[in-house]
Amino acid sequence: MLRLRKLILLAALAGAVLPVQASLPEPVKALAPAWRNLGSGDASFLGLRLYGASLWVSGQAYREDAPFALALTYARAFSRDTLVSTSLDEMRRLGGGDEARLARWKSDLERVFPDVAAGETIVGVHLPGRGAAFYHQGRLSGEVADPAFSRAFFAIWLDSRTRVPALRSRLLGPPS
Repeated sequence: MLRLRKLILLAALAGAVLPVQASLPEPVKALAPAWRNLGSGDASFLGLRLYGASLWVSGQAYREDAPFALALTYARAFSRDTLVSTSLDEMRRLGGGDEARLARWKSDLERVFPDVAAGETIVGVHLPGRGAAFYHQGRLSGEVADPAFSRAFFAIWLDSRTRVPALRSRLLGPPS
């Protein structure tokens, strides 16, 4: 049963379409100028909608060295433990860090991730050179002051080796 739950969440980490969030929360907007929605898509598994994802950029295009925000609006409830373990599994798979680093990141994720209910949104913001900030329902739930963490975490969706390449394509928008 736990394995099935992890597979479902992995698919969610890949990509499902819910109504796209109309705008970013005010505290996120204040972090960088000129935010714009680059792309969005849904994550689903076996026809089960898991969440909608939207990628917001500050500027004209997605760049790893510029601020961006990934908003996930969940279609079903997930526990903090499920969000944390699935994120760590994917970060490990993508070569995000050694086991000692992943253990530190586990503590960070447990601190910043809440349990989520259907309809709730978590926005993760990549802050280059600084790390990542997380907002649950528009309120800051915590920051991870580690640029390597931020790169590894957002790689789950944006790395070319993601398990959800179709969602990645939708998030990054049409080729320029």
